[in-house]
Amino acid sequence: MGLHAVAELLIAGPQYREYGTIRLRAVHEGFGGVRWPVSVVGAELVWAEGRAPLEGTYRDIARRAGFEPEAPKDLYKDTTGVDPDSAIDVDPEVARQIGAWFSLGDKALRCLAPDEAPVLWPEHFDLSLSLGEVNYGVSPGDAAHPGPYAYVGPWTPRTGDFWNAPFGALRPREEVDSVQSLLEFFEEGKAAAS
Repeated sequence: MGLHAVAELLIAGPQYREYGTIRLRAVHEGFGGVRWPVSVVGAELVWAEGRAPLEGTYRDIARRAGFEPEAPKDLYKDTTGVDPDSAIDVDPEVARQIGAWFSLGDKALRCLAPDEAPVLWPEHFDLSLSLGEVNYGVSPGDAAHPGPYAYVGPWTPRTGDFWNAPFGALRPREEVDSVQSLLEFFEEGKAAAS
């Protein structure tokens, strides 16, 4: 929840206020805004003039970087609900693992669709792209699966052995732990969805 709230309050919300977009992107060992010049690398917030550990409250670290924290307003219902005056709770090792997972997913998605830019969506905190009414992506974990996983989610439900989740198909990170194995899963999903 801590990194998800960081993405929402310190990047997506301020970026939406300034530039009208909530889209985030994977960066080396983390994630950042597509227009907002703020990123998370490991367990640090990085901006043009500096960097600081993700410690204290969301408001404290945002002010240190020179802006006010906020969630995107009136765009989606399932916000994290985290108050900007709450203490940030980010485990540095988990942050490193999530950053590495997003980086790996970004590489595989760019191989799947070289002309598309994967988007890290702050409302779900997953990195994905859509091709032919099918979503492909990676998540650090959520209600569907507690740990990191890759997924293929057709907009219209499919049936068959490949489809093992209510939204489509998922594979735990342990089963798709390289760019090649992730790409193979996405390609298998693409074939199964057609």
